Amino acid sequence: MAHDQSLPIVPLTPAQATAADAQRIWSDFNSLFEFLPIGAYRSSPDGQQLRANQALVRLNGYSTEAELLTAVGDIGREWYVDPRRREQFIRSIERDGHVSGFVAEVRRHATGERIWISENAHAVRDADGRVVFYEGTVEEITDRVNAAESVRRSEEDFRRLTSQVPGVLYRLRVAADGRLRYDFVSDGVRGLFGLTPEQVLADAAALLRMRHRGDMRRLGPQMKAAYDAGEPLDLVFRIVLADGTRKWVHLNSSAVERTDGESVRVGVMFDVSARTEAEAALRERDNLWKLALESTGDGLWDWDIATGVESFSQRFSEMYGFGGHDFTVEAAQFDQRTHPDDLEQMLRDRQAHLDGHTPAYVNEHRVRCRDGSWKWILARGMVIERDALGRPTRMIGTHTDISERKMSEALIWQQANFDSLTGLPNRRMLRDRLEQHIKKTDRAALQLALLFIDLDHFKQVNDSVGHEMGDQLLVQAAERIRGCVRGVDTVARLGGDEFTVVLSELTDPERAGQIAQKIVQSLSEGFRLGSEMAFVSASIGITLYPDDATEIDELFKHADQALYVAKERGRNRVSHFTPSLEAAAQTRRILANDLRVALQGEQFSVAYQPIVEMASGRIFKAEALIRWQHPLRGAIGPADFIPIAESTGLIVDIGDWVFRQAAEQAVRWRAEFDAGFQISVNKSPVQFVHGRGSQQRWFELLRELGLPGQSLVLEITEGLLLDPASGINEQLLELSRAGVGVSLDDFGTGFSSLSYLQRYDIDYLKIDKSFVFHLSAGSKNLALCKAIIVMAHELDMKVIAEGVETAEQRDLLAAAGCDFAQGFLYSRPVPAAEFERLLRGR
Repeated sequence: MAHDQSLPIVPLTPAQATAADAQRIWSDFNSLFEFLPIGAYRSSPDGQQLRANQALVRLNGYSTEAELLTAVGDIGREWYVDPRRREQFIRSIERDGHVSGFVAEVRRHATGERIWISENAHAVRDADGRVVFYEGTVEEITDRVNAAESVRRSEEDFRRLTSQVPGVLYRLRVAADGRLRYDFVSDGVRGLFGLTPEQVLADAAALLRMRHRGDMRRLGPQMKAAYDAGEPLDLVFRIVLADGTRKWVHLNSSAVERTDGESVRVGVMFDVSARTEAEAALRERDNLWKLALESTGDGLWDWDIATGVESFSQRFSEMYGFGGHDFTVEAAQFDQRTHPDDLEQMLRDRQAHLDGHTPAYVNEHRVRCRDGSWKWILARGMVIERDALGRPTRMIGTHTDISERKMSEALIWQQANFDSLTGLPNRRMLRDRLEQHIKKTDRAALQLALLFIDLDHFKQVNDSVGHEMGDQLLVQAAERIRGCVRGVDTVARLGGDEFTVVLSELTDPERAGQIAQKIVQSLSEGFRLGSEMAFVSASIGITLYPDDATEIDELFKHADQALYVAKERGRNRVSHFTPSLEAAAQTRRILANDLRVALQGEQFSVAYQPIVEMASGRIFKAEALIRWQHPLRGAIGPADFIPIAESTGLIVDIGDWVFRQAAEQAVRWRAEFDAGFQISVNKSPVQFVHGRGSQQRWFELLRELGLPGQSLVLEITEGLLLDPASGINEQLLELSRAGVGVSLDDFGTGFSSLSYLQRYDIDYLKIDKSFVFHLSAGSKNLALCKAIIVMAHELDMKVIAEGVETAEQRDLLAAAGCDFAQGFLYSRPVPAAEFERLLRGR
């Protein structure tokens, strides 16, 4: 904030005011507090929220002050993303008596959304100088911070791109009093002027001082007139470098903005020393061949307008592949080599000079070379002879090859609008294309479909075979998607493994679903990556214009919601947007909020499902499974709330709670039933990545309870082993050193790689219930189960079969050598008391 809006305390004494005065002043203070347009608060030194006005309540995602005060327990830990900022806040106040413009990243308390704020505050102390509370104001500046970061990245990208462009690109501010200031100068200034961009930015006059004194009198009035009128500027002048080197510079600039007497101009400067010297020679000498010898790279032409014959220099001939010799041809014949898209403008510019409307002929166009390729050239020329009636009879000029410059310009445009890997339109170009498709759809009174496509399991493939092979897969996927749609449709890549398709001018909306299924089928086929085959699938979300939405952002949101459902229902499928998806998304947001209070509200419980030793029928193992009894919605299944807990990060605290419950239960059951009793606890990949401290807290808890590590087993999924970013190897080693077992859950359903079974210390493999469900004598599932069991035993692992529901399944698994079984045949997950009755009954 630009000014301190901290809220002062107004002390009153009997001598200063009556009770009515005090009440009135206090009322005025409260009105000011509540109606401030920015957040205002009071907080205690220990981090408690004491007061908050409505602006601060809204900023934190609540409706009333009471809700906020109840929800916030510790400002430093719950509000600041970096809790140390609270300590820095307090130290600053202790040192200076106040803070002003204290910027920090915080969480919108109700939602966990990360935002940026600017805070002004001071401490209120008692008569002994002790801090009673802090009070101050809070202003959200997220947009400002994001905008500054975006500008920084854009400027960095722009400077990197412009460094590849020949010449000097710049942005110049011209004040009303004529003072100059550069906002941007490309790296080309080093080669042209021998200065760094930083030197020019710091001293705008540095470039002016290098101009040749003989040109200053001519340049000054021209530049001032252009600056004052906001007109384009096209100048050629000389400069003298620090070492005495002289160069000719061509400057071209245009005004792009004009406010409060200040104008902003963008322009480019090129080294045209060679070209200028050649053109000077053309004007000063009438000997074409001497001019050709003295030219430095440009092709020279001489047009006898009366006869129509045009002569070309040796360099001109070489430029277009006609050999190293001079030649002549009819001017009209050579004009036919001009690109059809450029010919009309080229003839118009040339005729304007012939008619005396322009001082010189200047035009950029493409010319077809002898081998059929196209070359971009800058054509410049002037009439040097006229007849007695003033009609032009002779014109001479040059062709300069500007293909590289045009390629640089095309590259900049390409990089700004297309994905560099696949060549598909990027997010920016997609939005432009979608706008055009919508206009066409409206004119034809038809429909349009927007498809969001996500490659399932691509990350596992990328981590397994490497990023280079992963890029090959993305390129092949892009080609397959393009092969499924029409040429008039748009296929774009938004980034990562996310693609988008726009199907325009649909007469039958069902056609969108058919094309989507075709894409799913195409992407499900194997990808050849070098000597390996990789497999992914695709999840697709579809929304229709104008049925589902008429605004682009709404279409994006609806397609994303439909994609979420496709992935949630098992991936490798297509989902269409429906209004119910909007309601489901709202439900997920509500559940995310409810989850934040569920732990403190003791709404969670743990159920235990027995893991039975198949050889003896004994139960000395169990899996701990969390249950949520919502006060309004009733029982909510883990499949509904665990993904939300993972996406919000709440899974870390929930996982800590489940581990403590299981550990304390293990203490009781090891003492009462079996000294070797063991409980399995599921650990989410999110806990490995974002809850690194949890594991150490778990070890400390085991020591406090006197439990050996063998009393607990952590269940993990295959996908976690394929994610090098999770630090899984280090954490699994810690578990092994602590004696805690590790069980690989749902084995065989993910992107399996047997090398991971050798690399990591795994104690148990759990055969997924999908293999057990259709288990029968002679079935392929039985063969798979037997293979898993043999492999696990060879690797010194025990095997647990999940989902055992029939005696036949139990007997087949026992005969195959399976060590343990778990499923409804033995018991559903039950509360601890019921589990104990089950143990006593055996």
